[in-house]
Amino acid sequence: MGAVVMLLLILVGLLFYLRAGYLDMRADIPPSRFETQSVMRFLDASVDRRAPDESSPVAPTDANLIEGIRLYKTHCSMCHGAPGNPEKDFGHPFYPSAPNFTKDAPDMTEGENFYIIKHGIRWSGMPAWGGVLTDQQIWTITTFLSQMEKLPPAAEEEWQKPPAQPQPTTGGTPPAAGQETPSGTPPGLGAP
Repeated sequence: MGAVVMLLLILVGLLFYLRAGYLDMRADIPPSRFETQSVMRFLDASVDRRAPDESSPVAPTDANLIEGIRLYKTHCSMCHGAPGNPEKDFGHPFYPSAPNFTKDAPDMTEGENFYIIKHGIRWSGMPAWGGVLTDQQIWTITTFLSQMEKLPPAAEEEWQKPPAQPQPTTGGTPPAAGQETPSGTPPGLGAP
């Protein structure tokens, strides 16, 4: 009986703490240890429950890995880094901060990577790419992510190339709304 009362008191106290606005939600201060651990536990539990329990159907051939690298550099490197990107990447100020994959490969299964890329993570800045990329493209990125620490020479060479810099336009008209650019990316999406 005493344990039940104690649990109820803790829950009421936590609810009061949250409802009274004591949890500081500013993005320009580090979150508390409690907040960080709680959010990561909830995120891990949600992904574990919903992510497909399967491996990528895309084989880790040189061609597939190079295509995965190109897709990653176009759609992911702005937040998650790539060789040649500055240390302070665009995804650093997000909460939770976007992991920099130039330092550490993702520590997730291919199914978990696929799920997060396709569906995004609410309130984190990680968009849902399922409306932009096909499942095949997402699995191709996932295959690259799972192999990035042991790339064959041709793929490693592609990975080490600096990201392409945007070229100035010399005229013409921009693509109409919903129309793809020559790279196949809808206007405004992906890294330059």
